[in-house]
Amino acid sequence: MEYQIVFLDIDGTLVNEEKIIPPDTLEAIQELQRNKIEVVLATGRAHYYFDELAQQCGIHSYVSCNGAYVVYQGKTIYDRPIPTKTLDQLQQIAAQHDHPIVFQGSTAGFSTHKRHPYLDWTFQQLKLDSPDHNADFAHSENIYQALLFTPDAHEQQYKEEISALSFIRWHEYCMDVFAKGGSKALGIEALLSHIGLAPSKAVAFGDGLNDKEMLSYVGMGIAMGNAHEALLPYANYVTRHVDDGGISHGLRHIGLMK
Repeated sequence: MEYQIVFLDIDGTLVNEEKIIPPDTLEAIQELQRNKIEVVLATGRAHYYFDELAQQCGIHSYVSCNGAYVVYQGKTIYDRPIPTKTLDQLQQIAAQHDHPIVFQGSTAGFSTHKRHPYLDWTFQQLKLDSPDHNADFAHSENIYQALLFTPDAHEQQYKEEISALSFIRWHEYCMDVFAKGGSKALGIEALLSHIGLAPSKAVAFGDGLNDKEMLSYVGMGIAMGNAHEALLPYANYVTRHVDDGGISHGLRHIGLMK
């Protein structure tokens, strides 16, 4: 199969636990680009939380917010905002438990809380500054994803009471929240349609629970060696750990690197 495009998750795939791109991964991306293979980021993050990483890699296309906001070569080609009424319902339940939310728009993300230990600890681990406070941000522009900061004990309540949203946990204190039916695969479908490529021509690397649909959708889905165990059945191949040449090893396995 002659693959023409590669989608890369960020956390645990492009970057390691220290949020650093391993040198061999950066070299692999540069080799793909020299060989005219398009490289696209596919992440749960909003773009303002990965712009520096994209610049470091020379990448200008991305599927962000778990497929809800897609940019190709600097131009927005697809967006899928969450309805305001649904966001209000989410915020009402979160307020009952003093759970912070970060609402993510197209240009910025703002928190419902000025400070909160769950919020601060999560962003410290991401090596990012905590977002500014604006409790009314969800009413000021389209929101494509929310970060909900809640421990496991309250997770089921949100899922049972708000059927219009999907909740994907990626941290002990945080879940991605986006419109039901959304996924990275939906965003990838929009991008591939835009450039006229079939899914069979695409490769995707991922490690988390929000990568299931993406790995299933493309022609070659590759799970990282450090991937969540529940992701493995969705992969065509399991490569090495992110810190053990996982990206370059996977690319060599499928013939995209020598």
